[in-house]
Amino acid sequence: MIIPVILAGGSGTRLWPVSRKSYPKQFINLVDDQLSLFQQTVLRVKDTLTDQPPIILCNEEHRFLVSEQLRAINIENASVILEPVGRNTAPAIGVAAHYAMVHRDKDAQILVLPSDHAIADEGGFVKRVQLASEVSSKGYLVTFGIKVVKPETGYGYIKQGARCDDQKSVADIDAAHCIEKFVEKPDLSTAQRYMDSGEYYWNSGMFLFGASAYLSELLEHAADIHVGVNLAFEGIEKDLDFIRLPEQVFADIRSESIDYAVMENTRNAAVMSLDVGWNDLGVWSSLTEITSADENNNIISGDVLTSETHNSLIRAESRLVATVGIDDVIVIETADAVLVADKSRSQEIKAIVNKLNSDERPEAEIHQKVYRPWGWYETICLSERFQVKRIQVKPGLSLSLQKHHHRAEHWVVVRGTATITRGETVQTYTEDQSTYIPLGEVHRLANPGVIPLEIIEVQTGSYLGEDDIVRFEDNFGR
Repeated sequence: MIIPVILAGGSGTRLWPVSRKSYPKQFINLVDDQLSLFQQTVLRVKDTLTDQPPIILCNEEHRFLVSEQLRAINIENASVILEPVGRNTAPAIGVAAHYAMVHRDKDAQILVLPSDHAIADEGGFVKRVQLASEVSSKGYLVTFGIKVVKPETGYGYIKQGARCDDQKSVADIDAAHCIEKFVEKPDLSTAQRYMDSGEYYWNSGMFLFGASAYLSELLEHAADIHVGVNLAFEGIEKDLDFIRLPEQVFADIRSESIDYAVMENTRNAAVMSLDVGWNDLGVWSSLTEITSADENNNIISGDVLTSETHNSLIRAESRLVATVGIDDVIVIETADAVLVADKSRSQEIKAIVNKLNSDERPEAEIHQKVYRPWGWYETICLSERFQVKRIQVKPGLSLSLQKHHHRAEHWVVVRGTATITRGETVQTYTEDQSTYIPLGEVHRLANPGVIPLEIIEVQTGSYLGEDDIVRFEDNFGR
């Protein structure tokens, strides 16, 4: 039995300003108009490889985002494990391995997949995993090495060794090889040498192995992490549709990658080649490798006009973007930020995010449009003592019963039907009707209808931050 384990906790800072902490790249429709990278990852193995629902690891902030995206693609019974803090891949996979053995099948193989990669040949990917399953069943911990097609300095590399002992009769293209060594991100000349040798693969971060085999190797090579993982697993609690790990216990585990903790130390590591149009979409220039360009070799998305523009990536999300006389440039526009960068320096965009974080600017973490379990809100205007928001509530859902210490709110219904609680009063409002929520009054907004409810909210007061919320009751356990 193969059980998918989806790692969905990354932040994708090099794809700023579209990817941000509160809504990172794995949940964005980057290469498909209908599906996010996360959804594509889940569907890639559904039915074609296994009928087992996935085990998903994500951070608490994204739990409802994960839940909603699973619901949208009709994935039921997924096990969503919430990491209270990031502790890298070795502990996360350890928890998933425990969960697979206890709650699914003690002999399960787990297929570990990052949730933010693109794969063009999904049928070819499934066939390679099926071959790898045969290797894994013999006790090997299999990782997938990507065929090197350019001297890339942004990836780690794997140098393959001899064929695994029981692979002598297998065709070369299907063979699993022992791993001679893992190599950190090289400089350009070293990367060129690796590519020319034909002995190296890019390290994909995808794995297939028996859950029990991984835990055994973790015990042997990183016993402290193994102990911490055991303690964390023993303390898990169910919360709505989610599985919570004990915060302090998990936080005390040493943060380490699976490569450092296990794969570089075990005698049972194997690499299998993978040539399926893989791309980790780590930087904006990656999109140029998998997206069709126009006659000027530009990749255009959104409302864009160009003149004498070549070899560029231009994405507009909220307004018209026009370019004249530029080449090899990245232009990314969102509602509250615009990025302009030399295409060859995509890797350096992270420096901008670091600067935003050091300056404590909100643009590093949140968009103007913020998703919540009940729907979303979008900031239209923000000034010193007032803020205007557009709020959408899904049918049948409601915000928490709450109050504010520092602001009053005016609500106008622009679409749908609202049930509004104000103190002891509960009243229904329809389009073009409005109400006022005084400072300090307990209130709640709900959508009793069958279509999305939209309102315009005008906040006024001395402080307008999202942390000025006192919750008395909440359907989402916040």
